[in-house]
Amino acid sequence: MSEDTKVVAELRESFGKGFARRLRAAGKIPAVIYGHGTEPVHVALPGHQVSLIIRRANALLELDIAGKEQLALVKDVQKDPVHQIIEHIDLLVVKKGEKVTIDVPVVVTGEPFAGTIATLDATTLSIEAEATHIPENVEVSVEGLEEGAHITAADVTLPKGSTLLTDPEVLVVAVSVPVLEVEADETAEEPAEGETEEEAAQEDAAE
Repeated sequence: MSEDTKVVAELRESFGKGFARRLRAAGKIPAVIYGHGTEPVHVALPGHQVSLIIRRANALLELDIAGKEQLALVKDVQKDPVHQIIEHIDLLVVKKGEKVTIDVPVVVTGEPFAGTIATLDATTLSIEAEATHIPENVEVSVEGLEEGAHITAADVTLPKGSTLLTDPEVLVVAVSVPVLEVEADETAEEPAEGETEEEAAQEDAAE
């Protein structure tokens, strides 16, 4: 575990929207920890530190709760839709060596053959991985691939210890030649031979 993911969490016994607003005004984030058959634990997290940690998908926190250490996986982050302020975080209790199911982002690397484009069809893949070894993402290289090339979930190389849960036949990336839009001017009806554009326009109006 990284020192950056060690977070001191404060137990909280007060609830409600008013209390949550006061917490956020003080630079803290309300959160709840649950899982493994335990009773939900309500805590307050340091806002700035946690905001930086959860920029990566499936962030794992090493919490210090009243002197007791607890690993927790970020399962849900609720934000204000307008101001994008973090309003609440759901955390799932995990244990070292335990495997968890998560969706990891797909990152495309490289450049396909000249004149083609790579289209990302699946932005995430569902995998099973050890809680303490969750990959930040999985990479798919399209370097030099030509038109018609397809990469499915089965073709993606996963980090050691990870297992693919997504259907292996799911299309992840497709390489194709971009279709150029035909300009409207080319499809417009041309005036008859010997007829001016103005006369053609007058005939169209008469019709």
